Amino acid sequence: MKKILLVDDEQDIVETLKFVLEAEGYTCFCAYNGEDGLKLAKEIIPDLMVLDVMMPKINGFKISRLLKYDAKYKNIPIIMLTARSQDSDKQIGEETGADVCITKPFDLDEVVLTVAKLLKEKENN
Repeated sequence: MKKILLVDDEQDIVETLKFVLEAEGYTCFCAYNGEDGLKLAKEIIPDLMVLDVMMPKINGFKISRLLKYDAKYKNIPIIMLTARSQDSDKQIGEETGADVCITKPFDLDEVVLTVAKLLKEKENN
């Protein structure tokens, strides 16, 4: 069973994503700030992460950068959630190693499809 780590300081977003992804058969782990998210990522080494940009302690860009530049974690696909739709945010997301940037408010189906697509790509590599 695939492990997905959800990191967002908005609890309702985490709970909603967890509900939908677990209904698809994934196991979800949750963190509500960047510091806990980074720690949990290193503990469980998830198959995929859904990561919010704007969070207390450590933001999503920094977490993505720290994981992607570490050989042990660099193959974890990262979906970056951003409340700001500026292209600069998406560009920073890509520069820090995020595989996909999705703007909030997001479509749940889009997130589920993106998760499935990234996990399939990871398996095929």
